[in-house]
Amino acid sequence: MSLKIRLARGGSKKKPVYRIVVAEARSPRDGRFLEKIGSYNPTLADGNPGRLVIDAAKAAEWMKKGAQPTDRVARFLAAEGVGTWVAGNNPNKGKPGQKATERAAEKAQAALDAAEAAEQAKAEEAAAE
Repeated sequence: MSLKIRLARGGSKKKPVYRIVVAEARSPRDGRFLEKIGSYNPTLADGNPGRLVIDAAKAAEWMKKGAQPTDRVARFLAAEGVGTWVAGNNPNKGKPGQKATERAAEKAQAALDAAEAAEQAKAEEAAAE
């Protein structure tokens, strides 16, 4: 049985509130869980103490039992001093898509064509004098 410490979404449309829960990895996101260890309300201001409420002792206990936190929860736990969080490396995430690459190539080609046309016009003007 693989355990995860993850977020379970609650609240209404466009007003999310998350519970930080320990659940089996195969259970649905908002489905059955073993224990609620905290809550996260992203609509509150950053300095508000109710934005992130987490029982660090329970989280540490579950991690000792083998529960793996998701990336977001690992970041929260690292801020509380439980466990560590290492930023992932996804070099392809920041790359532009196919359409943007094509547009950039077309723009560069248009700039080259304009520069050549300007040079040619200068040369013709110099030859006419």
